Amino acid sequence: MIDFESIKRLTPEEFDRFAKLIYRESGIFLKETKLTLLSNRLRKRLKALSIDTFTEYYDYIDGLADKSKEIEALIDVVSTNETYFFRNERQFDALTMHCFPEFARIKGGDRTLRIWSAGCSTGEEPYTIGICVLECLHLFPGWKIEIIATDIAPSVLEFAREGHYSGRRIEKVPPELLKKYFTPDRENPEVRIIHESVKKLVTFSYLNLFKTPYPQRCDVIFCRNVMIYFDREHQKTLVEGFHSALQPYGYLFIGHSETLHSISDKFEYRKIEDSPVYVKKGSGHAV
Repeated sequence: MIDFESIKRLTPEEFDRFAKLIYRESGIFLKETKLTLLSNRLRKRLKALSIDTFTEYYDYIDGLADKSKEIEALIDVVSTNETYFFRNERQFDALTMHCFPEFARIKGGDRTLRIWSAGCSTGEEPYTIGICVLECLHLFPGWKIEIIATDIAPSVLEFAREGHYSGRRIEKVPPELLKKYFTPDRENPEVRIIHESVKKLVTFSYLNLFKTPYPQRCDVIFCRNVMIYFDREHQKTLVEGFHSALQPYGYLFIGHSETLHSISDKFEYRKIEDSPVYVKKGSGHAV
């Protein structure tokens, strides 16, 4: 039996082949410094398929008539999915204290609130959005609430649908909200299960940001700490897609370490509730 941990790192040539494949299929750009990381991640697929070497694995993919499922599995193991509830909580303050009241005031006959969590990972972000909506439900009487949560990694979507969280993932949840929107797991009291009232607001689905059509007519798009994995060309493509997907008055939330400077001239920066937010240029938003 093969000891997969003993498989040596990718050679530079092997790394280059996989990096180009991953870039072509997902837009994720891997620098040469990620060689060890990619080696460790790919070993999971070698073990799952009982394949001995990285070269054999590449040839295996190349020989498939339908590569889609294995490409999904490849991107799944490559993706980084670290997040937690109420991450960068000031952005959620901006959402509840500024965006929601504005939508309630200006949307008129359109009584639908549509929010897209792009790169939703294991579900903490869209479920946090759902909690925020429920806490502000008085603003939206009789409205249809749609929280669209998408990711390129099938395993994290499966985890998110289950909605079981513990440890660091829920540390930032205020105690009153933890009690209100989570239920202790009977078998493991350290685990909290997201309440059905939140779950029913969120729809999880697979989406490749460079190959799958985007949700449209979104009031808000969250895409935080995702652009950092792409090169400038793909970042521009991504933001152009967000511009088309957003309503004229919509809001785009990106990561605190990210910026649209030199990526797009179609958005304007705003600081709302001490949080960085972008709006469409010429949208007429008040600061």
